Formats: sequence, structure tokens, C-alpha cells
Amino acid sequence: MRLAIIRQRYSPGGAIESRLEAALAALLERNVAISLYTRSWDEPRLQLIETVLCNPGYFGSLWREWSFARSVGRAIGSAKVDLVEAHDRVSCCDVYRAWDGVYASWLAQRYKGASWLTLLRQRLSATHQYMLRAERRLFTSPWLQAVICPSKMVKNEIRDRFGVPEAKLHVIYNSVDTAVLHPGLRAERPAVLERHRIAPDATIFLLACAGYEHSGAGDAIEALAELPPPSHLIIAGRGRHAERYRELAREFGVADRVTVADPEVDLRSYYGAADVFVLPTLYDPAPDATLEAMACGLPVVTSTKSGAAELLLEHDAGFVCPAGDVAGLAAQMRSLLAPATRERLGANARKAALPLAPAAITLQLVLLYRDLLAATVTARERGKSARKAPEVAPSGPRSVPATEASSTTPGISSGAAAAVAEPVPEAAPAVEAASGAPPAADAASAPEPSDGKKS
Repeated sequence: MRLAIIRQRYSPGGAIESRLEAALAALLERNVAISLYTRSWDEPRLQLIETVLCNPGYFGSLWREWSFARSVGRAIGSAKVDLVEAHDRVSCCDVYRAWDGVYASWLAQRYKGASWLTLLRQRLSATHQYMLRAERRLFTSPWLQAVICPSKMVKNEIRDRFGVPEAKLHVIYNSVDTAVLHPGLRAERPAVLERHRIAPDATIFLLACAGYEHSGAGDAIEALAELPPPSHLIIAGRGRHAERYRELAREFGVADRVTVADPEVDLRSYYGAADVFVLPTLYDPAPDATLEAMACGLPVVTSTKSGAAELLLEHDAGFVCPAGDVAGLAAQMRSLLAPATRERLGANARKAALPLAPAAITLQLVLLYRDLLAATVTARERGKSARKAPEVAPSGPRSVPATEASSTTPGISSGAAAAVAEPVPEAAPAVEAASGAPPAADAASAPEPSDGKKS
């Protein structure tokens, strides 16, 4: 049997790719052949994976997305594969891995409360309108068998916005290496505090992210101004315009209590130095850094639009408030100035992270792949039986039932041979009235990567 993976940008050694390859290695051991469809020729660490290049030329983000979708659709349509998993919003797949959550939900958060002029400008953005349509085609595709959701938040958004049945939505959290990330990293605290000249008795709030604006760094600085010294905020990770946030700290009079660390620092030592992890993110469906902080025994303050919020509430491991609620954020941070509260919530956070060890998450994925591949075999057998009876010619390629897709192109369960051509994007398409999608954004304001070390 053969599994096809569609991922436009594949970076061997990246956090997402490492998790993926752990499950793929287990499938290879079970004699499942794997093909990777990507723009990049970078070799996966698993040498047995076949790489298929789909790298047409493009001009700008709109044509990049459209050209890849068209190219990979044609390639999948002519291939003999049993199951197709996509990490990009293309409709020629059986399984979609929703690492980035729901695009329409991100836009709703990004432009909540924006001026009418901003909303109008974003509504005319061709790139984001294309992405909204591609997302709707994906989730309403008759070939879609399963969606792997990184949190219950994402599952609920997909179900409520697109009407995808519960049976197709599988919540599998990102894994976190609880053997490498643990409370013992507290031994790193003295060195980190000395490096940044922070008082030993300070309560350290850590914000680790891959995008300062998206992760709410400005709100965290403003909230810190409401807390008494020697409370201190460390912002670590990759982000644009670091100097802008240092200037913001000066405006709020807390320049001596805010440290913007070098983007290349080892986050493990900063988890060890911190007392509390804070991430008032605008939208983060798969919050790696939050899970890592929990594994280190840190209580967490995050927003309602974080995929980790549900774990914090379920396990009493921290606090949750709406994104942009600076007063609420400050109140929750203030409550964690009490050592006893931090100790109790931190212990709960560690317990909540333990079931997310890599081996456990890999097993969940392998079992899901097993069930989906078995269903593909069953569908193929039904397709063979159906060919024995007189058939009525379908009115169009998308009218072929999903269970008989293999009768159209042998070995393809998704019907990808028929549903491969993505429509050419228009210059400035109108918003789909039926989609319920929020106003779109221009290409420059597309969401930054999620928090932590995700590439």
C-alpha cells in the first residue's frame, strides 16, 4: 500500500517534520510505501521516502498557492496511491492535517474591531479570498475522509463552520518530549538571570513565540506594567521588530523589567529560569511552546484562542482570558505572584503534558493511518464488485462516489484523478456570501508561524 503526503514546504529537522517522520517510520516498518509531494528537493531523514517534485513557477503568494495546488493535483491524479494526506489546503486529499487551524477563524481574530476602511481593503485581497475558497472546497470535498486536528478548538471550528461530521474529526495533540523538557531544568535559572542582570528574587514571566505581534507580546508588556517589581518579563524566540517592543516597554515605564532575548537562544534554559509562561496569543491552534512550558512544570496564562486553553482548564493548570483583554491578563498574572499558586498549577501542567509524549502521539497516528488504509482496501473491493453490474455514466468527474473512486483510477481511493484542477484565481474575487468568512487580509499580514520552534 502507498501513502502520499502533500506538504509544500518540507524542512527536514523541523518540529512538524520530525513529528511526522516518527509516524511515517512506523508505517514503513509495516510495509507501507510513502511518497512526499513538495516544492523542495531537501531529502527527508527517512531515506525510503520517495520525493516527487511539484515546483511550478509563481509570482507572489496568490500564484504560489494556486500553482502548487494545480501541480500536485495533477501529479496525484496520475499516481497509484491508496491514501492521500495533505498539509496544504488542496481538495485532492483523503486526509487533511490541520496544523494551522482554520484560516477563516484566523482572519476573524486578526481583524476583529478593525476600521471599516481596513475591512474593505482586506475584503478586496485576492490572496486571502482565494485561501478562503480553497479552505471551503477542502472541507466540503466528497473525498475527505478524515481531518487530524491539533486541538479540540480546531475540531469545533471546522465542525461549526463547515459542517464536517464529528466522525471525520480526530483530535491528536502535538507531541512534547517530556524526558527532555522537565522541571529539572530549573537548575538553569541562575545562569539565565545573571546573563540578563535580573534580580534573583524576581518572578519571571516567559513569553516564547515565533511572532511577537501574533503572540500578544505587546499585551504582555502592558500587563506587566500593572504588576509590582521585581516581576520581570522575558520575551524569547523569533519575531519581527524586536526594537519596537523594547520601545514599548520604555513607553510603559518597564524597560528595566522587560528583556527581549536573542532569537537563537536555547528555550530549554529559559523554561528553567521562568516561574510562569504567558502567551496571550491572537490565534494559535497548535501551541508548541505552551506544551513545552507545561512539560517543564510551568503554570500558563494564555488566550481563549489557543489550542492549549482546553488543557489548562481541564487540568487546572493555568488561566485563560480573551485575546486583547489586558486588564484580565494583568489580573491573572498578578494571581501567579503567589508561590503556592504557581506550585499547584505547575504540577498540574506537568501531569497534563505527560500523556503527550512522542511515543504515545505516534501510536495514535499509526492507529489512525491503519484504520484509514483498511477502509481504503474495503472501498476498493466494493468498487470491483460495482463494476460487475451495469453502471450509469456519471455526469461529471466529481459525481463518482467516494467508495468507488478506485474504479476510476486504480489504486486511488480519494478520487483525486477527477478532483485535481483548482480554478484559476481571479484578480479580486468577491467574498462568498455562503461562507460566513470574515473580511480577508492582504498578503503582508498573513499569520506568522505559531509559537515555539515550529518552522
